[in-house]
Amino acid sequence: MGTPGFAVPTLNMLIQHYDVVGVVTQPDRPAGRGGELKAPPVKEVASAHAIPVLQPEKLRYIVEELCAWQADLFVVAAFGQILPQKVLDIPPKGCINVHGSLLPRWRGASPIQAAIRHGDAQSGITIMQMDAGLDTGPVLSKRALDIAPDETGQSLHDKMAQLGAELLRDTLPAYLRGELVPQPQDDSQATYAPQISKDEGRLDWTRSAIELERLVRAFTPWPGTFTTWQSKQLKIHRAGLAQGQAEPGRVVALDEGGCAVGTHEGLLRLLEVQLEGKKRLTIEEFLRGQSDFIGGRLGDG
Repeated sequence: MGTPGFAVPTLNMLIQHYDVVGVVTQPDRPAGRGGELKAPPVKEVASAHAIPVLQPEKLRYIVEELCAWQADLFVVAAFGQILPQKVLDIPPKGCINVHGSLLPRWRGASPIQAAIRHGDAQSGITIMQMDAGLDTGPVLSKRALDIAPDETGQSLHDKMAQLGAELLRDTLPAYLRGELVPQPQDDSQATYAPQISKDEGRLDWTRSAIELERLVRAFTPWPGTFTTWQSKQLKIHRAGLAQGQAEPGRVVALDEGGCAVGTHEGLLRLLEVQLEGKKRLTIEEFLRGQSDFIGGRLGDG
């Protein structure tokens, strides 16, 4: 059970080492400007290997089909739906989840972005037995990785997707033999990473430059970060930190070239931007066409 690209290495590993009797993924969704239906990445992999695929809006609609597959184990990776108890009870070996954080830190839908956004030094993968709660089940194995200073949501996602497949590969044999003792999570240490909305990408210049720089990286490529300039949306694709201070939202020139924006604490250096209806540009390219940008104020529109 999985949907986005994060789950693809896990599925490929399972196909290589086990008999995958079926795949459950989210329904095809409209994508792109044309709004054409697009299959989830997991469905594309399953279809290429002639594995049966189910795409229910709700899992309770396919309980009979899941039972008919007679699977020993359900493996879940970024599926996008909570498994009800009647589904958790189907496979004799239970259900296990490949989760993109070191549980109990960052339970929920967006652990990868949360780790970058909050300045964590490490993240990692947890393989856990599933229960009816949200990422609350006992832990089978964990593997950590360091978060690089320039880590983005995309780069960490790609590392974690591969790490998840590798850790599952190393964990499953002992689990299936009954040799692993699941360890309960310490609920008192739990933090939550809820679903992200697009509007969370709006940069609030009354926050610190460090917070905003992390947000830009965490939300790359989705949902992205933005502000407004002269009532038009200005996407911030890449940013860094600069020395100095200015009024929150005020654009100032930097001695070394380029520009930065004042925040509550420090300056956020703009590196790559995109004005509404225009191409993505380096800040040097953008400034050549916008002579009144420096000295202006962002976020008022």
